[in-house]
Amino acid sequence: MSLVKNVTIAGHASKGKTSLAEAMLYVAGVTERMGKTADGNTVSDSDSEEKKRGVSISSSVLQFNYSGAKINLIDTPGLFDFALGQAEGMRAADTAIIVASARSGLAVGDEKAYKSASDKGLARIIVTNKMDDERADFHKAFNAIAEKFGSTVCPVAVPVISGGKVAGYYNLLDDKAYTYDGVHKKETSLPTDDIEDLKEAFNEAVAGTDDELMEKFFEGEELTHDDKVKGLTIGLAEGTIVPVFAVSAITGVGVDMLLDFITKCAPAPKAEEGAEDGSLAAVCFKTVADPFIGKLNYFKVVSGTITQGATVTNPRTGDDERIGKLINTLGTKQSDVKECATGDICAIAKLSTFKTGDTMCAQGKSTTLAGVDIPNATYSMAIFADKKGEEEKVASAVNRIIEEDPSITFVNNTETRQTILSGLGEQHLDVCLSKMKEKYKVSATLAQPRVAYRETISKKVEVQGRHKKQSGGHGQFGDVWIEFEPCDSDELIFAERVVGGSVPKNYFPAVEKGLKEAMEKGVLAGYPMVGVKATLFDGSYHPVDSSEMAFKTAASIAFKNGIPQAGPALLEPIVTLNAIVNDDAMGDVIGDINKRRGRVLGMNPIGDGMQEIVAEVPQGEMTTFSTSMRQITQGRGSFTTEFARYERCPENITQKVMEEAAKEE
Repeated sequence: MSLVKNVTIAGHASKGKTSLAEAMLYVAGVTERMGKTADGNTVSDSDSEEKKRGVSISSSVLQFNYSGAKINLIDTPGLFDFALGQAEGMRAADTAIIVASARSGLAVGDEKAYKSASDKGLARIIVTNKMDDERADFHKAFNAIAEKFGSTVCPVAVPVISGGKVAGYYNLLDDKAYTYDGVHKKETSLPTDDIEDLKEAFNEAVAGTDDELMEKFFEGEELTHDDKVKGLTIGLAEGTIVPVFAVSAITGVGVDMLLDFITKCAPAPKAEEGAEDGSLAAVCFKTVADPFIGKLNYFKVVSGTITQGATVTNPRTGDDERIGKLINTLGTKQSDVKECATGDICAIAKLSTFKTGDTMCAQGKSTTLAGVDIPNATYSMAIFADKKGEEEKVASAVNRIIEEDPSITFVNNTETRQTILSGLGEQHLDVCLSKMKEKYKVSATLAQPRVAYRETISKKVEVQGRHKKQSGGHGQFGDVWIEFEPCDSDELIFAERVVGGSVPKNYFPAVEKGLKEAMEKGVLAGYPMVGVKATLFDGSYHPVDSSEMAFKTAASIAFKNGIPQAGPALLEPIVTLNAIVNDDAMGDVIGDINKRRGRVLGMNPIGDGMQEIVAEVPQGEMTTFSTSMRQITQGRGSFTTEFARYERCPENITQKVMEEAAKEE
């Protein structure tokens, strides 16, 4: 079997990640032309939504051979709304290519991708793309990269500038200069005065990876090509070298040097904790659920071999499944393979129990590997079927979409009687609706979700509830006096101090039931009531006409008469907000929290120029916080919320909620 190199392409949106993947396929001789994202004809952006929008929205697995190696390339989205794709790529890869722009330099998405790759122990390569742009400035971009990421940054393929323009490229590994005709290079002689500093930095970085190489370097001996390959391979695997390549993805210039470097120096798949005794252990890092092509699960084999026809176990469910067709993919193109060995990647069709993050192991084993870091959904909207009676169709379609995108959540809120769809942002949910319509033929609309308010009372009152009805034969009669007062309880507290049998004991449960049912809908805006103690202290009954139903009705009349006199108040849910923000955005985020009637409880520095803000904010003010947070922090920030308690609403909010409730009636 050939060498396996698992590589993911990551970074900020619109920096040319998909174009780089396209150029790699073309240079490797896999495709006959380079597609363009703007034309919707690239290999990796094959989904109809990607073609329509001109951006990547999911990861794409591109498997091909180049120079004696099998390269499993995973192209990932840069938009933060589709962060799951990057998480999938990071889980499957051993090397991450971070694509930055030689024109505009490092962006937030590049920094986040670099950190993610670093945290996962992946080898990192940085590509400064868009060298074809006349405004490109490689040296400025390189210096900014080195300043941000430190001395590990090492130039490998750099432009040679003459007369303010790119005259060619110098490969410091080959120690040769090249010019390009299309994607084909030829060796040339170019003045390299402006890259002498880069040569020195390269040789020092390579020599620093190994004692023998360091000795050679200090003695002034030239490092051979093999020495450089050895040093780069060690440094890349250990994370002490982060190579930088200047390329133009649109023209394909320099991409061959990147591919050659990957085959020579990128690390082979490494062993992972959790794999037992060499038996099969593979992680499902991506799922595609399509009504036309069926379900595909993508696996990275950590140990052992996946073989067609074998029976395997899913330790999460305990189920055994038989392996059907094994597939390698190149966008939508599929080719069958008989087995998938340690370190390699394959897709498997028609598995019923596996989902993203699951481990596949040999029958009878229960190995569990680390899963995929699924991003938390932070943007929520209520979802409604456009056609009455299609609620089940909507639910079915969303659940199918969640199979391939578990960063979407879909829950039924029994309190507000709404179904809530949550994701990573507006565009994420918009894509979800588009997929529902196109793939599953059902349409839905999003709206602001209702807030689960509560109602309570603020003072004590005593009221009568009397129910008397005569309609021939037996009548209905129930008469109660009830004291309502505030208390600290989520449910009705019912008590009695009836003296002398004015209300017989056998009617007490009916009174309590009548009150509990009435508590389900408060008098202000129809929200459930909390914090009420009701004490039955007097009343009267009729030996013939009284019944449980009559006393239940009398109790509800007492409730309707008494609660409006007991200082009814609206309560709003308060959440505890934990926000991680960059130092320079902290003031603006705190200002935004204050505008939402939030209270900042504390701030803690957590390193890497980031701060944690802990605050309490009314839930009703949090709907757009996800969008604001992304804008203020430029996508660097993140947050979580957790329900804390209910608090009394300000009067203006109460009035607004009451008006909205009146409109809905």
